[in-house]
Amino acid sequence: MNLQPILTNFRVQDLLDILFLTVLAYYLFLWFRGTKAFNALVGLLLMGVVFTVAQTWGLFLTTWVFQIFWQVLVILLIILFQSEIRQVLEKVDPLQAFGLRKKIVPGRWVQVFSEGVFSLAERKIGALLILERNDRVGQWITGGQELEAEPNREVLMTIFQKESALHDGAVVVRGGRLIRMACYLPLSSDDSLPKEWGTRHRAAMGISEKTDALVVVVSEERGSVTFLFQKKAAPVVSADQLSLYVQDTLQPVSAPRESWKERVLPLLIRRWKAKAGTLALVLVMWLLLAGQQNFEVALSVPVEVKRVPAQMEIVEPVSPRVRIRVRGLRKDAGTLTEKNVHVELDLAAADAGRRVFPVTRENILLPNERVSIVNIEPPQVTFKFQQKASP
Repeated sequence: MNLQPILTNFRVQDLLDILFLTVLAYYLFLWFRGTKAFNALVGLLLMGVVFTVAQTWGLFLTTWVFQIFWQVLVILLIILFQSEIRQVLEKVDPLQAFGLRKKIVPGRWVQVFSEGVFSLAERKIGALLILERNDRVGQWITGGQELEAEPNREVLMTIFQKESALHDGAVVVRGGRLIRMACYLPLSSDDSLPKEWGTRHRAAMGISEKTDALVVVVSEERGSVTFLFQKKAAPVVSADQLSLYVQDTLQPVSAPRESWKERVLPLLIRRWKAKAGTLALVLVMWLLLAGQQNFEVALSVPVEVKRVPAQMEIVEPVSPRVRIRVRGLRKDAGTLTEKNVHVELDLAAADAGRRVFPVTRENILLPNERVSIVNIEPPQVTFKFQQKASP
């Protein structure tokens, strides 16, 4: 593949195209990493590379087979991994990005909630509690009963006491109100979790892996309290410490103002290997596909005159030029220059005075016929002739 016509016609739009796709691919990598759909996404990407190479090299049979199975494969992957895809799409929250989504404001209920949790821990009553943030957990839970109550000590003790028919499961707290109880959660399949963790802790990690919710677990065997957020677990030793964790996570303290260098530099350095690999992958894909892009080139070409009558001379214009716009595939149109494009006018019919000669497609000589001429400006050239002086 000839890269010269592609690289010599590199534009600002191409740079923005590459950077945008690099950012998109990088965040898709982060969002899908650790999910079952990640390996399928990698396989789909490799198949896309093979299809692009086959199409570029003109492998007819390979291209035909991929065109048949490509659409079926994409639909199949969407069906098989719809939950992971929905989870990724939910992370793209334009309302939150523009500050339009209503934020959760912690209040006195956080302290009341924390004291209720440690009341359960003192009596070694097992409990699993979910505090929603931006992601809704409804799609990940099964069963449960709706409820509308304050998450205080009395309510929590009533729900999680061993004699209660609804004690086995989790409760969901949204906006400071307990809205659901006896919910069952997906268990984490992470093999690196502590061996002493039971079903409650694995369920807590499972929901933490899939959402941005805060999760609190009270161990029935040890009476200990564990706080989980963004797949990280931390032990909690007091109600005040738990209240502080919840307050800071729901409404984090504003970070000090930083200069633009302090904000931009970490964006380039953090996970630089993954970012560099993503950029290289997008760049290779762009080079493979850029040659097939429809492309227009505008050239200002000098007019070459021929067969001027011997008794005539051109007064004006002395060095006429024609501006032409040519369209074709980038690999073809990108090779056109003023040196390999010629405009020739036959002036055999010239006579004294002003004469108009039209410039048509037949007057333009191109290095290949795979491009088409879109526009010729001006469409005609006016020459002024005069008789040569007698020697």
